[in-house]
Amino acid sequence: MRAPADAPPFDAPRRLLAAMLSLLAIAAYLCLWPVPVDAVSWQAPPAPRYEGPFAKNDRLLRQRFISLGEGRGPEHVLAAADGSIYTALADGRILRMDAGGGAQATVASTGGRPLGLAFDAQGRLIVADAIKGLLMVSQGGVVTVLADGATSIPVGFADGVAVAADGKIYSTDASTRFAPAQHGGSTDEAALLDIFEQSATGRVLAYDPATGTTRIVAHGFSFANGIVPASDGHSLYVAESGRYRVWKIAMEADGLDVRHGSAQATVLLENLPGFPDNLTRGKDGRIWLGLAGPRNELDMLSTRPFLRELALRIPRALWRMPPAYGHVLAFQEDGTIVASLQDPGGTSLNITGATETDAGLYLHNVSGKVLGWLPAM
Repeated sequence: MRAPADAPPFDAPRRLLAAMLSLLAIAAYLCLWPVPVDAVSWQAPPAPRYEGPFAKNDRLLRQRFISLGEGRGPEHVLAAADGSIYTALADGRILRMDAGGGAQATVASTGGRPLGLAFDAQGRLIVADAIKGLLMVSQGGVVTVLADGATSIPVGFADGVAVAADGKIYSTDASTRFAPAQHGGSTDEAALLDIFEQSATGRVLAYDPATGTTRIVAHGFSFANGIVPASDGHSLYVAESGRYRVWKIAMEADGLDVRHGSAQATVLLENLPGFPDNLTRGKDGRIWLGLAGPRNELDMLSTRPFLRELALRIPRALWRMPPAYGHVLAFQEDGTIVASLQDPGGTSLNITGATETDAGLYLHNVSGKVLGWLPAM
């Protein structure tokens, strides 16, 4: 149908104005739309090359996979004295199986997202649950809350856990800014927001079963993650995911801010090639560390907090995600790296750690329906 002869033409100036208004609307959205982070500037060190102790290899390619049925996300693995292994799943279940992955059985369900696991001297499971807090599971499967968001020192993002020789329970509270319970139960979303913000609110907590009290050992970590006691009985190793390093922290520290420098807190490993995650003690004095993904463009934005906030306004479907890169390390207590196992092709899923037993090396991951296993040679 023809327009009336006297209809005004849609001329170039009007088109230009429409385009300019559209661009202004997009710019206003990218600059002004509220995001949940208040990003902080920090200086990321140049990422190390995959050489020397991190030299590229494909040693993870020989791993086997243990099916978890409908379960997924064996984010941490704990070995028992009888040779069985335990793992925590995304649906809240804690699963026990034999060394080869058979005879799988649910020993408890926390109703949250269990992450770190440890045994106490009585054989009870101590669980860092990202939603429910610090928990204890009896041998009969009864779940008891030790500390959570309602206790005097609230726990919002329990992540790693370790039991010291004296019975005290040390755990990491990954972030006091972003709790998974506030983000639909998603640990991934809470972790992403915390690392984008870089406000360094992660903590190490100590729970004393004798008194039922919790204290802050140290704080100021950019996403406090894995934790394991040192052999000296007085120190802890703590993974700081957001700043690519592993700390050695004195157990006796009380309210220590690691950002201000202290003899009670020293960096053992720094400028790692990925995000350090779970820490586990292996054989012959080794400590295993998972790197949950390689370094990425966030390094270039470390001193540009506005651009990090802007990135959160871009639909996630448009993000360019880094390629998967499976990587676990083993180091001695002096910081010497003695093993580096990699999978540049990413078939190892998003590895978060490794647990070493006489049967082999179990590879934790955050979202897969399988558990990786490198049988002992």
